[in-house]
Amino acid sequence: MSRQAVWLISVLFAGMLSGCDQISERAGFPDPVKIEAEGKAIGGACRHAGRGLEDCYRLNKLAQKAAVYAGWKEMNEYMLKNNMQAVTPAIPLDLPTSRRKANTDDIAESPDASKTSDAADSKKTDVKHK
Repeated sequence: MSRQAVWLISVLFAGMLSGCDQISERAGFPDPVKIEAEGKAIGGACRHAGRGLEDCYRLNKLAQKAAVYAGWKEMNEYMLKNNMQAVTPAIPLDLPTSRRKANTDDIAESPDASKTSDAADSKKTDVKHK
């Protein structure tokens, strides 16, 4: 085999290997680095929203618990270091997922989201006392 043929084969082989990550993604193989990064992002977001770890695990059943905990812990340390307060989530925990989308649409349309949630809370309490 000549040098040119060996060079051509090696270039073609290197070109095929450069797309291996795309082939594995399209085949449906999970990327462990991406899964861990998503879990850490979920944990950090939960902590920033003031949610506890148990709530975060319950809301994100498919996420890796270790990654969620690591993200929650990192965000907790960051918030303590920078004296940050938790942001109150706009979607309450007790709403079913089908109603969450409708609730977020209502909140986005209303000029004052706090009045909408206060009115809904007062209706709930009125029903319970009757």
